[in-house]
Amino acid sequence: MGTTDVILTDTSPYGSRAVTVETDGVSSVAYLRDAHGGIHGAVWLANHGNAPVSSAHLDPAAPWRSPVMPAEGTRTPGGTPPPVAGELAVLWFEEGDGAALYRNGELLAVIPGWADLERGMPGYARDAVGESPLAWSLDEALEGLAPRIAKARAYWEWRAGDGSWPSFQQFVMSHLDARVGPADRYWDLGSALPTVGVTERPRDGYTVVSTVGMSCQRMPTVEQYIERPDGLARIELALATRVEVTKAAQVLVWLARYPWQAVTWLGHGHTARWYGDPGSFPLGPDYDGVILLDSMPGLPDLSGFAFGGDEVRWLWTVPLTPAELRIATEQGHDMLSLGGRIP
Repeated sequence: MGTTDVILTDTSPYGSRAVTVETDGVSSVAYLRDAHGGIHGAVWLANHGNAPVSSAHLDPAAPWRSPVMPAEGTRTPGGTPPPVAGELAVLWFEEGDGAALYRNGELLAVIPGWADLERGMPGYARDAVGESPLAWSLDEALEGLAPRIAKARAYWEWRAGDGSWPSFQQFVMSHLDARVGPADRYWDLGSALPTVGVTERPRDGYTVVSTVGMSCQRMPTVEQYIERPDGLARIELALATRVEVTKAAQVLVWLARYPWQAVTWLGHGHTARWYGDPGSFPLGPDYDGVILLDSMPGLPDLSGFAFGGDEVRWLWTVPLTPAELRIATEQGHDMLSLGGRIP
């Protein structure tokens, strides 16, 4: 076997995943890697010579040591020419956890976010037949994958258009105007995707601080845990506080890009421990983290906003003491009695 060449590397818009295409002249493979180079998914793309007659050469425990598809698993048992970088293009899913790979404009393969080599779940390849440890048939999965790919293309085309972000931003701000009241200050967290800002809105005796922009893209991995993710995949975060608003905003800044950076999701009842030193939590040294809740007694109802055909959920970000955080983590949030806590 010859030297392996990386002929394509394409990083997701959020910087947390990358697709690499590699070939050794015998076969080509696409990998879905994390920011540190770890492999999260992979799919065989093609052999470049005659396929082995049987699958006996594949090591069931480590098939990727010799990723050559046997004749029974490929539509092109005689092989195809190796791809070159200029022929390849990547379309990322809106969530950034999976991607479709094209060769000369034709769909070549898909590595979804749920691909998992340890569980024997590779990606889908155009030239694959049936299911093997190296690839599953793309043709057989297109009924489910095609709408997902079409939505991804439409999303990124919209996102690249003039005025897409300002118009979305205004929709969210108008919704908050109606639900909470007029805005005071607004902080832009920078140009990196996902684009997010933080807005503050004074109320009687406290201030509501909210993210603006998290819901502009679906969160990764929700579908791996929830059968019907449409009502859970888009969120914004809110926090009610009486402390200095710039300190409260630090909590939302901490969490605003977390789902796309860590390739995970946030939902009702989820907790997060503060990453800083003990006693440095922005809302006060008595707290050690937060819990996210759909609603809080006495606080505004922020429901009623939708985007991309999905309901957007505002999750109240509630600080927890170390003891409360431990209870919520070990026993569930229903064991807590938070009332209408406003730090």
